[in-house]
Amino acid sequence: MRSKLTSVFLAITVLAAVQSASAQTADDIVEKSITAQGGREAMGKITSRSMKGSIIVTSPAGDLPGTIEVLNQAPNKVRTLLNLDLTAVGAGALTVDQRFDGTNAYSMDSMRGDTEVTGDRLATLRNNSFPSPFLGYKDRGTKIVMAGKEKVGDKDAYVLSITPATGPASRLWIDAESYLPVKASTTVDTPETGPLEQITEFADYRDVNGVKVPYKLTATSAVQSYVVKVTSIEQNAKIDPALFVKPVAK
Repeated sequence: MRSKLTSVFLAITVLAAVQSASAQTADDIVEKSITAQGGREAMGKITSRSMKGSIIVTSPAGDLPGTIEVLNQAPNKVRTLLNLDLTAVGAGALTVDQRFDGTNAYSMDSMRGDTEVTGDRLATLRNNSFPSPFLGYKDRGTKIVMAGKEKVGDKDAYVLSITPATGPASRLWIDAESYLPVKASTTVDTPETGPLEQITEFADYRDVNGVKVPYKLTATSAVQSYVVKVTSIEQNAKIDPALFVKPVAK
């Protein structure tokens, strides 16, 4: 009798554990991911970031090496400076300087000229939140729901579907063990490419001032792919506000 009761209790315990795991909500995953990345308190102390790294863009003619610098300022300002060596495709150097001041974005491209950023690209920038899109997302009118569980590589990951109040939706994969973001997917419709899905994978997380940051990003789409390897990160860096706005014409 005791043996049978033990088996029954064991079965009930296992069933309860399975039900508990399957009952996790999007809010549960979000909170565990915030904790895994350092927690609300640590994130709340980060108001800006300066990141520098190397980038390799894959092209039919060969790999194009370069450097990348990303500046972030809470709540969502960002400046991305890209320098590429185009020797492999018979050109010189390419410099792209994209700036977003929290409302408007402007791109300075040494090959294609300077343009205002509009449409889905602008909406995506406006929907970003530094240092984490999970912080205060409900206040911004963003909805996050569970969209299942999938493999990313050989690991299980929870899939979160993220729908902002305006602009394109996205999906984010959260590692089921570490609860760190490991993959993101966004489809942006631009006049140059039409609807284009870009998938970004995050790896090599390291602790920087109490907050975990990925030191490797791999992005792929139908038109190009690239790998970024971070070489340095400075949290709460002093950033000139002018670097986020469109330069004044002289």
